[in-house]
Amino acid sequence: MANSAYKQPLPAPLVPLADGVAIPQLGYGLYKVEEAEELVGHALRAGYRHLDGAALYGNEAGVGRAIGAAIADESEHSPAREDLFVTSKVWNSEQGYESTLRAFERTRADLGLEYLDLYLIHWPCPERGLFVETYRALERLLQDGLVRAIGVSNFQPDHLRTLLDHADVLPAVNQVELHPWLQQRELRAVHEELGIATEAWSPLARGRLLDDPELARLAADHGVSVAQLVLRWHLQEGTIIFPKASTPERMAENADVFGLELDDGALEAIRGLDRGFRSGSHPDQVN
Repeated sequence: MANSAYKQPLPAPLVPLADGVAIPQLGYGLYKVEEAEELVGHALRAGYRHLDGAALYGNEAGVGRAIGAAIADESEHSPAREDLFVTSKVWNSEQGYESTLRAFERTRADLGLEYLDLYLIHWPCPERGLFVETYRALERLLQDGLVRAIGVSNFQPDHLRTLLDHADVLPAVNQVELHPWLQQRELRAVHEELGIATEAWSPLARGRLLDDPELARLAADHGVSVAQLVLRWHLQEGTIIFPKASTPERMAENADVFGLELDDGALEAIRGLDRGFRSGSHPDQVN
């Protein structure tokens, strides 16, 4: 590979979850990452230590090869397993207690890991009525030491309340679509009340907000790109993010947000852009 040297880990803040587990606030997202082995290798060499994946993405074997190569490298700044935070998710068609346990074993084998750091229910799929027993399987994996933390993705407040009526373990995170055009204030207030960390998928609205004139103006005022401005906004809002990048250059740009500080005026201007826009599906419509 062109650059085999490992950089120091990104100075991403660590967000506490549960039972002493902490997650880097900035990671690398694996949705639609086709050349996963190569790109995850680039991300790890660039200092990323948080990888957000899922069985649905169809690239866990490549991700696993990249992780294995990085751990085996043993050069300066190359990561040990305990330096990495690896997330996966059980897909909708695998919901149910036994099928979730089987799905987890396939993911674990593809990744080549003894344990995962975080395992999530990908969507609530309320019409299936299986997310409670699916979550019981996640609790079993946690009890058996096969995952360090468990949580959910795309759960709305009513889904969370139903789950909490039956769960023994509070979900460590809820991963939802969140960006300046969809700020999820009601849901984030529920998270804060319960002690659930908020993760944002599609933190840039799948690139749609890069042409927003107000964001472009604010980015120019700060001498950064729109992507950097928005990612910094997420960090200052306390959201855990993992933007996707298809090139080493974009990975480096996304990571170059720790020397930037947005003032109250910029934060409020971005908060004023909420329009309830979803770049993906509404959770109540996915089954």
